[in-house]
Amino acid sequence: MGNKNHPISLRQFQAADGFWKEKMELVRREVIPYQWEILNDRVEGASPSFCMRNFKVAGRLMKEKREKGDAFEEPVYTFRGFEALPEDMEHLEDRFYGFVFQDSDFSKWIEAVAYSLVSHPDPELERTADEAIDVVCAAQMENGYLDTYYIINGMDRSFSNLKDHHELYCLGHLIEGAVAYYQATGKDRLLKAAMKFADYIESRFGQEDGKCKGYPGHEIAEMALVRLYEETGQERYLKLARYFIDERGRQPYYWDCEEEGKQSKAAQSEGERYQYYQAHRPVREQDEAVGHAVRAVYLYSGMADVARITDDAQLKEACRRLWDSIVQEKMYITGAIGGTHIGESFSFPFDLPNDTAYAETCASIGLMFFARRMLEMEPDAAYGDVMELALYNSVLSGMALDGKSFFYVNPLEVLPEACHKDERKFHVKPVRQKWFGCACCPPNLARLISSIPTYAYTENEDTLFMHLHLSGEVKKQLGSQTASFLVESGMPWDGKVTITYTGEKAAAMKLAVRIPGWCEHWQADGLAKFQCSEEKGYYYLEGTWEQGCQVIFTFEMETRFYQADDRVREDIGKVAVMRGPVVYCAEEADNGTSLHLYQILSSSQPAQAGEVTIAGSHYPLLNVSARKKVKAEKAGRLYTKYKKPEYEPAQLYMIPYFAWANRGENEMAVWFTDAGMP
Repeated sequence: MGNKNHPISLRQFQAADGFWKEKMELVRREVIPYQWEILNDRVEGASPSFCMRNFKVAGRLMKEKREKGDAFEEPVYTFRGFEALPEDMEHLEDRFYGFVFQDSDFSKWIEAVAYSLVSHPDPELERTADEAIDVVCAAQMENGYLDTYYIINGMDRSFSNLKDHHELYCLGHLIEGAVAYYQATGKDRLLKAAMKFADYIESRFGQEDGKCKGYPGHEIAEMALVRLYEETGQERYLKLARYFIDERGRQPYYWDCEEEGKQSKAAQSEGERYQYYQAHRPVREQDEAVGHAVRAVYLYSGMADVARITDDAQLKEACRRLWDSIVQEKMYITGAIGGTHIGESFSFPFDLPNDTAYAETCASIGLMFFARRMLEMEPDAAYGDVMELALYNSVLSGMALDGKSFFYVNPLEVLPEACHKDERKFHVKPVRQKWFGCACCPPNLARLISSIPTYAYTENEDTLFMHLHLSGEVKKQLGSQTASFLVESGMPWDGKVTITYTGEKAAAMKLAVRIPGWCEHWQADGLAKFQCSEEKGYYYLEGTWEQGCQVIFTFEMETRFYQADDRVREDIGKVAVMRGPVVYCAEEADNGTSLHLYQILSSSQPAQAGEVTIAGSHYPLLNVSARKKVKAEKAGRLYTKYKKPEYEPAQLYMIPYFAWANRGENEMAVWFTDAGMP
């Protein structure tokens, strides 16, 4: 059944003090409780969620049906979103409010709760979660269907618009949350509800006669069904995941047939369409990442899962091609993806504008999903490098340092005035928002950060892989024996990683440590007892580990200038600054206004200028030699005859990109013109 490499269980890792324990604790203490209040519309000034309210309304409808004991009469409501909302939340109609995928906010929240409970048992939080699950399960129909948009609005239109309505997307998130909660608590009520919904979907979709030949418009069900298969061992879930992947993009297009009401007799399609949905051609024939960026990486993650489990060589190769398309042509230096706000989509190759970037937080999270699954399929540090890059930059930038406001869009250059006055940049916000009507990103962040050890470490029968260098104790089961390692890491600020074997008994096994791609010089000490080798960016230590045995990796963490491929027109002649895995940016708060007048002197090595304190946290502050254009005297005309500009020496102070916009509205930039020699 292919490669058996898989993520460790959260129970195999206990975080130690350090960067990621602080972030996980922030999610546990602040983000999860805050988001629960949001889901119940109890945060003043935040966009309403309506998520739990929709479940309660649907639950009342189901209760009425059960009490009547007869056929459920479909209610007739208009399909509306946020238009004309009453000011008084207490007097809303009993109808669906919000976007068609509003249910998924609960599912992502419960998934984050589950991961938190594994690491930090909390009876009160678990009780709240159980009560929420009761509300959700009460809304489920007898046949297993569980999507409040249609339960409330009328089941006569269910599965009528797979392209744009998100029933299968909501199923996917429900499965993810249900499996996580079952694994965390052993409680299976939500898992049974998710399985019942999945079984209903399986009874309606597939190649068999009489079944719908459609597939999700917004992907995630594919990888969720694989997870359900791996948890339950039920082959029907893997079969359904593979069906969705195999059917996607075949011509004549299902969605053409759906729109024309000709599901039994397909209409002829002309040319390739549906690139936005990654359904323009069969997935095994796709070679460029196109369309909605989040949908794309969710699909590619499901493809990698199915390819790994079924050992499908053709599907694996498609995953590699699509990976290369993203990271070689369509990824920002921050690990962000999705260059245009039009459709939240990938643009054409090398089109990576900084000030109008969409770079959705969810897209970076989805890229991490894809990267980990590629690592499960084939350990290669190239995947780990991208996972680390996205994590420390475009993922973390999506949440304020206090965990109570969020970015949907993560640009690489911001002028606040433009955000307020230029319609082309209205999607860019100069400060994080309390919440969003379309709130996919905040709960996605919570579930990712709460489960970060499962991205840092994977394992197979005899090898433990360290993809990210997280501090804590990690365990691996070897038959009836438990091997354990204490990892002390200064990442992302310090490149020293100390690994000490803490198991009670000696263990014969391999440890594979990723050598970061940003590190040109490194060394390892304490290797005498091991047979060592390096393969695809991983350093393998094979031998017998005994208690107290210690290996120390030292990754030289230089501050470096980076340039983009010349085909990235927006960055030609410009440089960006990175220190280890962290991208740096300049903010008005440290440098004053008019950042566009600065030019970096790349001939001078950046220096650390102490620390900067932002929202109570301390980060290395970089001092970069620069020059600043002296503003010309106003001549009364917009354009004048060229005159060689004058510059004055300057220092450009830079902070970690993920920490920007925590000090109010101010300018920000990642890329600066290279002035070359002083």
